[in-house]
Amino acid sequence: MHKLFSTMRCGPRPVVLCGPSGSGKTTLLNRLFKEFPNTFGFSVSHTTRKPRPAEQDGVHYYFVEKEVMKKMIANGEFIESATFSGNMYGTSKEAVRKIQALGKVCILDIEPQGVEQIKKTDLNPILIYNNPPSIEALEQRLRKRNTESEETLNKRLAAAREEIAYGLTPGNFHKIINNIDIDEAYEDFRSYLLAELKAQELEGVTICW
Repeated sequence: MHKLFSTMRCGPRPVVLCGPSGSGKTTLLNRLFKEFPNTFGFSVSHTTRKPRPAEQDGVHYYFVEKEVMKKMIANGEFIESATFSGNMYGTSKEAVRKIQALGKVCILDIEPQGVEQIKKTDLNPILIYNNPPSIEALEQRLRKRNTESEETLNKRLAAAREEIAYGLTPGNFHKIINNIDIDEAYEDFRSYLLAELKAQELEGVTICW
């Protein structure tokens, strides 16, 4: 574990993006990866939830059985892990190594439990919270997906309320993106990240543009 953290500390700081399901994180990241294909890489998380339509294993998540994931966690294969809406999620060391090997800035999309765990490491991540316009707007977005039952939708909304409270608590994140208009939110997200990377370059960190 220490070897992994030391390696990451020598390169660009990883970026943590946190926000409720349906808050627009995927859209922000897709735009970022399209504009800067050589700079950023997405750390694919593991999860025990079932894939949604069009989701691909190894692209959106590594979909695994709960017992498999529990064994991997017990073996120390994860940097962070959390249980969210009854499903397990986690970031494996191997997933981060894959991004490092490409020389890219590693981006992690994780839950508040995971954020708290990563804060206790020496990864020194840039912490960004993506805030939805409102719970009502979030519910509309989730319903439009048509991938949730009423039970799972209510679980996600309950979790979202807690996540929003955590995200807006002063000191938990370096930057809050208020994702009301997606174009304005992306410009805010993009500008903040570029300023951070340029500051790291001045400190001698190599950034792949």
